[in-house]
Amino acid sequence: MKAFMNINLISKNYINQFKHLETQLNIKNTKIKGSTLLRLFFLFMAIGYLSWEASAQDSLQLQSLFKTEQDQEVACYRIPALTTAPNGDLIAAIDERVPSCGDLKWNKNINIVIRRSTDNGKTWLPIETVVDYPLGQSASDPSLIVDRDTKSIFLFFNFMDLDKEKDVYYFKYIKSTDNGKTWSGPVDITEQISLPNSRKDFQFITSGRGVQTKNGRLLHTLVNLDKGVFIFGSKDHGKTWFVNENPLSPGDESKIIELKNGDWMVNSRVNKAGYRYIHTSSNQGKSWETYIDSSLIDPACNASLLVYPDKKAKTDLLIFSNLDSQEKRQHLTIKISKDHGKTWSQPKTIYKGAAAYSSLTILKNGDIGLFFEKDDYTDNVFTYFSLDWLLQ
Repeated sequence: MKAFMNINLISKNYINQFKHLETQLNIKNTKIKGSTLLRLFFLFMAIGYLSWEASAQDSLQLQSLFKTEQDQEVACYRIPALTTAPNGDLIAAIDERVPSCGDLKWNKNINIVIRRSTDNGKTWLPIETVVDYPLGQSASDPSLIVDRDTKSIFLFFNFMDLDKEKDVYYFKYIKSTDNGKTWSGPVDITEQISLPNSRKDFQFITSGRGVQTKNGRLLHTLVNLDKGVFIFGSKDHGKTWFVNENPLSPGDESKIIELKNGDWMVNSRVNKAGYRYIHTSSNQGKSWETYIDSSLIDPACNASLLVYPDKKAKTDLLIFSNLDSQEKRQHLTIKISKDHGKTWSQPKTIYKGAAAYSSLTILKNGDIGLFFEKDDYTDNVFTYFSLDWLLQ
């Protein structure tokens, strides 16, 4: 990879500089000389790597889509979700949190709004409200699934009536059959995907995106903080819905994908763990294997995971976006796996500063789009990059 070639060139250059430094300092003591040069070597290597990393970040254009200062009546925009419609248009959905930036349980006025792009994210249409309940009722945590067979788009959200049923979650979706131009009214699937005796549990559909498998099944994740993560979905393009009652644990907000061999993989946020947890199933969720992926550090934050079909290599690549930190919500990066998640590349920086949730999609032209929260939830931006850029 070019990135590692660049680092090798940097190291050769610094070794030559060390030889010059040794001559200038006239270091005679072997122990002092060795330890001094070793420290300097790693220092210069770090500087060189950071310079290369900054160059990668600076080459990206970040386009603000939802910013707090756009509307004085909105406290903040949070929880980004991004997808590519059947015709190639982009749909970016997000919470519009009006009285405060608080989550669903504490906020009586959250709406779902979107913006659309018809040119691979170069320009965006104005903000549109697609879910808006009366004051006291809120909709939050948008997530998207595109059904390639019916060319429908499902936008899921969590609902709560804070005046009449505080702390009771409902699960709903709206649907578009015209690439996001118009949307249906809300459809309630709470009874179909709820676990027995769970109505008062702290539970929610994960924001971001779900997936459609090769055989057409729609899959998504439902988080129950008391019982675990559960897979729900539809076998008939959304006419009816099911929930798999085999829990994945530990787990919080999670992303599910189908691997090339047909296995299911769930990548999970786990609070206070410092790493991502991976759950895999080779029998469509009847049983699961769980392990910590120590190469995916994480500060307990929602992330994004997608499968990128690499036609040149005739394989599937996994692309993963999250915060490359164990303590703070900062340093958003992208990693790529060429072996179905067994190993991951070194992180490539998207944004070094404060960041949080992110959502990935594949653009019509083959580039990769990324929609994420930045600067302490004051801005939500879109950027894109090519697969070649990611592999450099």
